[in-house]
Amino acid sequence: METLDLKKLITFKPDAISREMLSDKPEMRIALMCLEKGQKLEPHKAPLRLLMYCVEGKGTFTVGDEKIVAGEKTCIPCDPQVPHGFAADQGERLVVMAIVTPVE
Repeated sequence: METLDLKKLITFKPDAISREMLSDKPEMRIALMCLEKGQKLEPHKAPLRLLMYCVEGKGTFTVGDEKIVAGEKTCIPCDPQVPHGFAADQGERLVVMAIVTPVE
């Protein structure tokens, strides 16, 4: 059985979002994204079901037209083809785990 110790996997880059694919299987992909203060992932669409999980920090999450300020241990689901993104705009670093599954 595979175990992911997120504390050991969190890394930051000063000039870009740090992205690491933790699992890449057809039935589920898991990515870890670490943002320094001020960095953001612009809203975009995908034909997949998504769960954004705030691991550490606080930031603003976009789902469709809605903006949600969320902190650690918050889950934000997003349906397929709905614009989504997030920003480390609350004065601290932000670590997000994105879990993506196909739509059946």
